[in-house]
Amino acid sequence: MAGLIPDNCLEDILSRVNIVDVISAYVPLKKAGRNFKACCPFHEEKTPSFVVSADRQIYHCFGCGESGNAFKFLMRHERMEFLEAVELLAKKAGVVLPETKKQDQTAVNFVNQLYKVNELAAAFYENNLSLPPAKHAKDYLGKRGLTEESLKLFKLGFVPDKWDLLLNYLKSKNVSLSVMEKAGLIVPKDNGGYYDRYRNRIIFPILDARDRVIGFGARVLDNSLPKYINSPETPVYVKGRNLYGLNFAKDAIRELDFVVIVEGYLDVIVPFQAGLKNIVASSGTAFTSEQARLLKRYTSNVVVVYDGDAAGQIASLRSLDIFIEEEMSVKIVSLPAGFDPDSFVRKNGVDSLKEKISKAQNLFDYKLGVLKSRFNYRNIDEKAKIAQAMLESLAKIKDAVLRSEYLKKLAQDLDIKEDALFQELKKIDTGKPSVNHSAIEVRKQLNISPTEKLLIKLMLEENDLITRIKNSLHPHDFIDERSTKIVTHIFKLFDEGRSVEPNLLMSHLGHDDSTQLLCESIFLPDQLSSDEKEKVADDCVKRLKHEKSRLHRQSLEQEIKIAQNSGDEDKLQSLLQEFHGLIKKKG
Repeated sequence: MAGLIPDNCLEDILSRVNIVDVISAYVPLKKAGRNFKACCPFHEEKTPSFVVSADRQIYHCFGCGESGNAFKFLMRHERMEFLEAVELLAKKAGVVLPETKKQDQTAVNFVNQLYKVNELAAAFYENNLSLPPAKHAKDYLGKRGLTEESLKLFKLGFVPDKWDLLLNYLKSKNVSLSVMEKAGLIVPKDNGGYYDRYRNRIIFPILDARDRVIGFGARVLDNSLPKYINSPETPVYVKGRNLYGLNFAKDAIRELDFVVIVEGYLDVIVPFQAGLKNIVASSGTAFTSEQARLLKRYTSNVVVVYDGDAAGQIASLRSLDIFIEEEMSVKIVSLPAGFDPDSFVRKNGVDSLKEKISKAQNLFDYKLGVLKSRFNYRNIDEKAKIAQAMLESLAKIKDAVLRSEYLKKLAQDLDIKEDALFQELKKIDTGKPSVNHSAIEVRKQLNISPTEKLLIKLMLEENDLITRIKNSLHPHDFIDERSTKIVTHIFKLFDEGRSVEPNLLMSHLGHDDSTQLLCESIFLPDQLSSDEKEKVADDCVKRLKHEKSRLHRQSLEQEIKIAQNSGDEDKLQSLLQEFHGLIKKKG
């Protein structure tokens, strides 16, 4: 993981940020001696067991075992990828990443210019909404139920029916025509020159999860077509990788552990201002794997709200299978005919929508209902079509028990023999192996030798002891493979003449239990003086060697028995010679 960015760069970032400041932005921390404590943000608990060490720049929960440095905290809490967490903290610390230097600097500058011009355009549109020519737009939004607070929060704007208002404004800000065009804000004329893409429309800025303006949606004020014009795809805006409103909804999504997905901008804004905060929009596009994975950073539970008169439900159902492939739970709400989430909330109130969400159908029941309304399930041929469409979804379910139960239910609902459906299911090749990604929320302390933990703790506290221990032990002398992994990296950092700091060390350990072991070792009770630590280290080395030898002897004894029983004389003699050598060495 750390290999993607040079270690010296990671070390520079971690040395400039304080993990207490990073975590306290999300979790209220209380001083507890030299450390800070809080209720763990990663599992439910009443008594604080989440500890942050300012000295070591790490955190560890004694309840669930979650451990890490500042990078790991952002990855877990904000559902970031490693590189995203590094980039965020690098920016905060004022560190320029080498990868950025290696890239074509022109391309990097160009992307930054696109973000900047989008921000300028958003501010321009937003300011227009407060001017006299926008009175009819303001009145329209008022009739749609939008408050002043919502207009400001979502940065809504307006552009009059002029051909070059934005173009001239951006020119005055020294923005080049090329950048404006690449951002999708202006369109070239056939006979030369440019004109504004959006005219006489309400503007909805589209922001990414990091609050950067990446594109725009523009709506007419009457019934003319097209009703909406959206930004074309650009280097900073790809429709299938973003969700409208996610920047505002992500905290509520994480807290409530589910997300509501709707289609349009107002379908987000109106319910959001009424109190339904965990809501985002697909902006009328079919769901993509990238969008599903983006949401999975915050929750694995999805509720999709369809308009009552939504067309192409079968096609939409196919896109919902993406959530199954990503091992997410998906449910569906169908609103009454003629309603979308915006109009439904304005007429019936947000509590009515919340009630429908609480009673949402699972994908199996919803899809079967839609198929039964489209096909005559009493007709043999059409029943087969329904079964085939359902099996295509069931084939994507990775949990074998869940898939089996749904198969049984499908057989009952369609009055088809379960064996026949099972045979058809086997014919469908999903191309993906069955993997169980379920995780135990609260983990017990790792069952690892206290001797190994103490040696790790001593090396991290007293770097001078590393040479002493390294001269006596090889990393593979440690019995647990996670200890071996940690010690290997300790020795490597030390040999390279670098400071062996726990927070930097964690960046090398990946996603297994090694970070938990590292933290459990560090947080062992500390009552030793420097002189005592040398003696304890020597004693630990002796105990570990003795234990390693004992286990080796046990293993040889077992192999000798197997060789005797199998009559493998050559193997037996070799093992006996090794065994006697081990006994002699011990004596």
